[in-house]
Amino acid sequence: MSLALEQLQKAIGYEFHRPALLECALTHSSAANEHATDASSDNEQLEFLGDSVLGFLMSDFLFHRFSHLSEGELSKVRGRLVSSANLLRVAGQLRLGEYLLLGKGEEKSGGRKKQALLVNALEALVAAIYLDGGIAAAREFTARCFDADFEDIEGGRFDLRDFKSQLQEKLLALHLPSADYHVIRESGPDHKKSFTVELRLQGKKLAEGHGETKKSAQQEAARLALNQTLEPGG
Repeated sequence: MSLALEQLQKAIGYEFHRPALLECALTHSSAANEHATDASSDNEQLEFLGDSVLGFLMSDFLFHRFSHLSEGELSKVRGRLVSSANLLRVAGQLRLGEYLLLGKGEEKSGGRKKQALLVNALEALVAAIYLDGGIAAAREFTARCFDADFEDIEGGRFDLRDFKSQLQEKLLALHLPSADYHVIRESGPDHKKSFTVELRLQGKKLAEGHGETKKSAQQEAARLALNQTLEPGG
């Protein structure tokens, strides 16, 4: 195993029994294609599995730790926790971009900083840990990654209202018209679409959000727009 992957294992707090799984989780299809290996050597299948494992673990955490929340509130919190924006934050903390195995073209185009590649790698990593060490190992890893989020929920610092509603309330208070949301980009396979939404106010772009659904991308754009300084309408 390379020194880089040994360093990553220390960073994530898990040592693989089958290091090939870790390498696969970090391998983008561009690298696999350059080496003329079969499709199973890249991280797309692991990412598919990891998405489901992560969703289950989040549901399990929330069910047992926050039983006072309603079903609707639990769904909203889970959606926020596994949103692309939040997964990107976790991937950044783990510095996953430094460990990605990319093809030359993807490397040149800044693949190590691309949101979709980082989010997919994180989900693939969850799946790799699950396959290597079972659900208990995946649960322990996920709990560490999202511990700060759980503390925010317990401390009442996790706003359960959706950002689109918050933004609409702010616009109404300022006597401004409603925001417009436009899908400007769509990519990825059918089972794992990625959307980019542009939020405009009176024709002016305020923010750009990314997500695995149009709704999540809209929520991310609204969250970013809430941090903008808006002028009252006439």
